[in-house]
Amino acid sequence: MGQILPNSKGLAKNSSDKISCIARQGTRTMATDRRVARVAEMIKREVSQMLMSGIKDDRVGTGMVSVTDVDLSGDLQHAKVFVSIYGSDEAKAETMAGLKAATGYVRSELGQRIRLRRTPEVVFVEDRSLERGDRVLNLINQLSQTRKDSDDTEEDESEA
Repeated sequence: MGQILPNSKGLAKNSSDKISCIARQGTRTMATDRRVARVAEMIKREVSQMLMSGIKDDRVGTGMVSVTDVDLSGDLQHAKVFVSIYGSDEAKAETMAGLKAATGYVRSELGQRIRLRRTPEVVFVEDRSLERGDRVLNLINQLSQTRKDSDDTEEDESEA
């Protein structure tokens, strides 16, 4: 067998003039991390603008809604939009139902506003991290208050 030499078209010619193909690894290309982050930020901005003025569903307006994060897959095909909803549990459920109903509209608007080969599938997910953070802070404050109260009572007992 002869030696294999690459040419400019990605094909390889061996010394006996037979052309053999070089196997490409993966037919889909993955976007770079910087591009994924940039597109995710654009989606976040556009969905936030749609929430303020574009979505006409009354259910979306029942709770105060803000987009906290967008998790975009490496191939830019799937986007999880994390939303924080301020209000009662009933208002949160109504707002999530309205957002799920508006998914098609949001995707079509994203397709018009952002120049991508394929518009990603959009899924809305309720972000409860702010509530959890608030709960943790309240627990820490309660612990520090109980420790402070117990320290005060110990000092009073030692003085007596």
